Amino acid sequence: MYPPPPPAPHRDFISVTLSLGESYDNSKSRRRRSCWRKWKQLSRLQRNVIFFLSAFLILCGFLSYVHMADQWKALSGRSLEDQKIIPEIPELKPAKLLILSARQKAGDNPEDSPKILLQKFGKHVRRGPPRLQIRPPNTVSKDGIQDDAKEQEAALGDAHQEEDMQRTVISWRGAVIEPEQGTELPSRRAEASTKPSLLAAKMQEKTVPPNERQKAVIEAFLHAWKGYRKFAWGHDELKPVSKSFNEWFGLGLTLIDALDTMWILGLKQEFQEARTWVSQKLNFKKNVDVNLFESTIRILGGLLSTYHLSGDSLFLRKAEAVEEVTKHIHSLSGKKDGLVPMFINTHSGLFTHPGVFTLGARADSYYEYLLKQWIQGGKKETQLVEDYLAAIEGIKTHLMRHSQPRKLTFMGELAHGRFNAKMDHLVCFLPGTLALGVHHGLPANHMELAQALMETCYQMNHQMETGLSPEIAHFNLYPRADRRDVEVKPADRHNLLRPETVESLFYLYRVTGDHKYQDWGWEILQNFNKYTRIPSGGYSSINNVQDPQRPEPRDKMESFFLGETLKYFYLLFSDDPNLLSLDTYVFNTEAHPLPIWAPT
Repeated sequence: MYPPPPPAPHRDFISVTLSLGESYDNSKSRRRRSCWRKWKQLSRLQRNVIFFLSAFLILCGFLSYVHMADQWKALSGRSLEDQKIIPEIPELKPAKLLILSARQKAGDNPEDSPKILLQKFGKHVRRGPPRLQIRPPNTVSKDGIQDDAKEQEAALGDAHQEEDMQRTVISWRGAVIEPEQGTELPSRRAEASTKPSLLAAKMQEKTVPPNERQKAVIEAFLHAWKGYRKFAWGHDELKPVSKSFNEWFGLGLTLIDALDTMWILGLKQEFQEARTWVSQKLNFKKNVDVNLFESTIRILGGLLSTYHLSGDSLFLRKAEAVEEVTKHIHSLSGKKDGLVPMFINTHSGLFTHPGVFTLGARADSYYEYLLKQWIQGGKKETQLVEDYLAAIEGIKTHLMRHSQPRKLTFMGELAHGRFNAKMDHLVCFLPGTLALGVHHGLPANHMELAQALMETCYQMNHQMETGLSPEIAHFNLYPRADRRDVEVKPADRHNLLRPETVESLFYLYRVTGDHKYQDWGWEILQNFNKYTRIPSGGYSSINNVQDPQRPEPRDKMESFFLGETLKYFYLLFSDDPNLLSLDTYVFNTEAHPLPIWAPT
């Protein structure tokens, strides 16, 4: 038999612990030296790659943590009231959050309110604009325009959340933004003072049947709409010659721009079809670059005006942000007797390209909106009308000239003290703006200038062989028997179906009642039909207004042809002064009418 093993030496707990600690330290020290030798054996490239991957993994972990924290804050940050209310509403998903305009009224009827919802939290939440859904009036018409069951149920949810709207303004990516101290949402009393739904109802009650010229406009619109519907449905612009489409924003630009025009023309079937597309297909979650100005006047303006004209009682005001920009420009140096340069540096807030003044592209809407903001705001913002009146005087002093031989009044451009007898067709907005100001009580002598400029804009069309205005005209300043007042350079002789001349004809007729303005407009509409109409559907801009035999279609129908040009034709030919009265509505620069704010 083997002898028994010797007994193990006695070790208390402390001695064992110390023994293990020494062994562990020696082992760790050896591992360190081994790792350091291996690290030194790596090339510099290999070590840089390891550093890069490590930094990348740390960054990904940090972003993932921030992202998950946002979602948990959103879910845990809801008030107890929300937790009590939401389960009581059938089919209302608690993960959906309501986004409100900063100026939205908590007292609005929730059935009339537009829904701007973030989608449910899924794998991730993307930054970007929300999906916007347009809603018709909360009445059922004989044409069957009504809200579906799901929209009504969602509206019930808004009714229960009305108190929360008083406190919570915006919800974005799960973060809740509260109103600043001292600010509040507009009261119900202020809401009742405007009541755009009542304005729309009154307009519909007094509808006058369209006359023959208005019927011709309706026919032109339906022809243009036929081409868009067949070849470019849901896309931004129709290319009528090639029977295809062009994308700019990818947001159905022509369709949205034309919504209120269809409503004004009484095209209910086409309106309902377009509304269905907006409700089901319009999606702003697109990673694309857009022109902020154009998207605002066309898309936002089109949707807001449609809300009002279709009877929706919601009144979405402009943000506080716009007022601050206006005040900033009001106090800026670098103006010339009310005239402003075209550019402002977004970082410094100062004018750039000083000394260059024009009423054409990139500057026209500034002067137009000085007047229209003053009118829409109830004529309370005196700095707006002061800047407008100063600008008109600056225009007359520095930009106004008279051509030869007919002495047409026109507005040129000024660059560092040098005058250029060049006038964009865009400047033809000014006669209408001047007339609108006179209608609202501004100096009567502005009407003389408006009428003189209106004559010039008409001649820019009438003196061309096609009867359609070029994009840019140059005026003859010196008397010569072989030269006309209006001259056109080869690069400027295209026509883009622009509305500015027709727009001003509408205002001049409304203010003066002189039927010659209607006749001038009728002449221009006939020329559009003769030289720009495409048989298969749609209208096309043309390259050469001086060649009636070969106007050369450019294969593009701008969205403003439906949103502005045809709308102003229809209003110009109307004998009803209450059809979008100048005392009740103001048009944005894309011809989308919005109610004038009544005093509270």
